Amino acid sequence: MDNNFFLTIKVWIVGIGTAFTAAFGWCGWLAVAFAACMVIDYATGSAAAMRAGKWSSHAARDGLWHKAGMIAGALVAALLDAVLWLAVNHIPSLEMPFEFKILFMPLVLCWYIITELGSVIENAAALGAPIPPFLRKALEVLTAKLESPKK
Repeated sequence: MDNNFFLTIKVWIVGIGTAFTAAFGWCGWLAVAFAACMVIDYATGSAAAMRAGKWSSHAARDGLWHKAGMIAGALVAALLDAVLWLAVNHIPSLEMPFEFKILFMPLVLCWYIITELGSVIENAAALGAPIPPFLRKALEVLTAKLESPKK
């Protein structure tokens, strides 16, 4: 294959990435990361269950329902952001010294991504992969910080 083929592929990849970013911004990339984490978690969880001889269609279906619930949670956060955006930016009595764009969806997506990554690490360990202690600790600290109320 000649160099022009690879150059064309690179141009298409950059063009699609740029168009996606222009349309959905950084929060769109968070949604892509969330979707990728869900797929990786489901795949590694299924593989770990198969390795242990405990894979069942019922458990796999429960995992998919769990993922559907997380998607619903992310959609609720997006709708909440949309409602707040309408209220803050279009009700004259609520004039703020800033323009509200988005708040809850990125927070919810980051929380889901971190929990999914923690699950992927558990699945990788169940598959026999050595897990660096600093990585496990970092995910534990992030999860604890996200789940514990501030005192």
